[in-house]
Amino acid sequence: MAKKLRVGILFGGRSGEHEVSLLSAASVLGAIDREKFDVTPIGITKEGRWLAAADARGLLNGDAGAVARRLRAGDPKTTPGARLLHEGIPTLMAPEPVPQGPEGKAIEVVFPVLHGTFGEDGTIQGLFELAGIAYVGSGVLGSAAGMDKDVMKRLFAEAGLPIVKHVTLLRAGWEKAPRKAIALVERSLKYPVFVKPANLGSSVGISKAHDRAELSPALSLAAKYDRKLIVEEGVGGKARRGDGPARAREFEVAVLGNDSPKASVVGEIIPGKEFYDYEAKYLSEGSVPVIPAQISRDQSRKIREMAVAAFKACDLSGLSRVDFLMEPGGRQRIFLNEVNTMPGFTQISMYPKLWEASGLSYKELITQLIELALERQTEKNKTTYSREE
Repeated sequence: MAKKLRVGILFGGRSGEHEVSLLSAASVLGAIDREKFDVTPIGITKEGRWLAAADARGLLNGDAGAVARRLRAGDPKTTPGARLLHEGIPTLMAPEPVPQGPEGKAIEVVFPVLHGTFGEDGTIQGLFELAGIAYVGSGVLGSAAGMDKDVMKRLFAEAGLPIVKHVTLLRAGWEKAPRKAIALVERSLKYPVFVKPANLGSSVGISKAHDRAELSPALSLAAKYDRKLIVEEGVGGKARRGDGPARAREFEVAVLGNDSPKASVVGEIIPGKEFYDYEAKYLSEGSVPVIPAQISRDQSRKIREMAVAAFKACDLSGLSRVDFLMEPGGRQRIFLNEVNTMPGFTQISMYPKLWEASGLSYKELITQLIELALERQTEKNKTTYSREE
């Protein structure tokens, strides 16, 4: 019987997407191929405390309060994770960096089902790099670039990919001179505009501003979540007679691979609200996914090619969901919106659904991602990091 690969499923974290991570991780844990993998759940609380074994499962099941009380009290029920943790720091930072599961077995691959800050932005990826352990998803550079919408757009522009008009502001500048910031936005862009924190996902902190009265609170909201703010001109603007609906169509493509990535079929999201915000994604039931999207063969080919180009432009690996906007009306220009290096990963999330429509099941997708992590680690191991004498 073949030896099972030991995989750590890492979830939770300190970001505003903590709850989304729990949903994704629960889905992965329920679907992963147990005949191929020994699985260890590893949780991170909102305070940054690392948990394993029963405590990690408690976090996953919504018992974070009880877990926190046991940790504060030094309850012996938490000791099964002691071999993995040391005062909240995983042992992959120890002098001999061998992360271990609760049974003391070394974890060979980590699947960080973490979304947003401290999970999708290159920080946790740097920890894995220091430990020399294989992990699912993009590396430090790709993760950081895929999280920072300002840097991401610069890379898209360098690659010649079409992006919407936008301006970047710093929180310090907005707080110090709000009138100057608003003047810059209005001088550069036309309403309506979308205001976003540069470094966050799941549409947290994003607002649509139709005029100056809505712009100020939108900037203040985004500034709660990041020091860098992105303001984008809406695609389509106001409806004009004969041009059809003013709202842009929103398309998504799932990309899978390392050096030779492949794109899924194209899907469309029809939001239940004015735009696809956090509530529309996770809380309300009005949004409708259409897979495959009802577009021409040429439009589908163009979007899929752009998705792979965006993946390569940001030096991504493993997986990414790539989002697009199509201009309403006659011209129907297509704009690249953003990449998501660890998109929502429940069984009904768009990334897995797009691959399911492309012929790859959820369980097979998880297996392929783990195999891609090992493939990339094998490639890294060819690199010499010290000068040969």
